[in-house]
Amino acid sequence: MSNESLKLEFKEHLINYLNLLDTTPEQINDDEALFGGDLGLDSIDSVELIVLLDREYGIKIKNPQEGRQILVDVNTIVAYIEANRTK
Repeated sequence: MSNESLKLEFKEHLINYLNLLDTTPEQINDDEALFGGDLGLDSIDSVELIVLLDREYGIKIKNPQEGRQILVDVNTIVAYIEANRTK
């Protein structure tokens, strides 16, 4: 799967898992901060993102410090998925 395809797939999962029903994948910038940015995600959303990564890509994030370094923006998350996915 190409990087761009993975980004699109991740954005679609992001929209579904976080119920961002008024948002399209095209509206989510790859380098936009997920927390504190236009999406307005909060700490509960971060838990949902961790669940998403586990269910869809087989990635388990157990350390909160690690999570803060990964859950930055789409580019950072997709790079982490490419390097660590088990599904």
